[in-house]
Amino acid sequence: MISANALIALGGNVTSSYGTPGLIIAKSLSELASEGVTVHAKSQLYKTPCFPPGAGDDFINSAAHVAFAGSARELLCVLHRVEARFGRVRNQRWSARTLDIDLLAVGDEVLPDEQGYHRWRCKSLSEQMNDTPDELILPHPRLHERGFVLVPLNDLAPDWCHPVLGKTVAEMLAALTAEELKQIVPHTP
Repeated sequence: MISANALIALGGNVTSSYGTPGLIIAKSLSELASEGVTVHAKSQLYKTPCFPPGAGDDFINSAAHVAFAGSARELLCVLHRVEARFGRVRNQRWSARTLDIDLLAVGDEVLPDEQGYHRWRCKSLSEQMNDTPDELILPHPRLHERGFVLVPLNDLAPDWCHPVLGKTVAEMLAALTAEELKQIVPHTP
């Protein structure tokens, strides 16, 4: 069962009939509630550079602390259903999208196991772009490298400790470069 400290990241960079990315994120949190996901806290919105660079418009990103009475895999299925309701099409990795919801962590779960986690965490950027896991990897194998994830996550869970790396969100954020962080700014819809 999922503990009350499941963490998700939300983002988008495409305006659609559902609204702007910031509005879509807000609506998606309400939609999650209709799927049995309790949203305990959410971060503010941030404007962040597109990743990978040049792949589209800047993103709007946020994070949320949620609870769900089911497994991590079941929660991931819910997140994918909500993405699809807002027009998300999974045809190319890291492409422009209306909504992206990533399951970052579920308590201190490590999936599929520590060895499998390390295999995905240690892939090069080119390997990441070409390989898509066919299983759930938790914690998200790149969360410790991504300012667009850590800045919003720090709003609501600065003391959450990565179960493999042994670092808090605040410590992982402090390890990023000032150059990367200066490009992540609060967004007002």
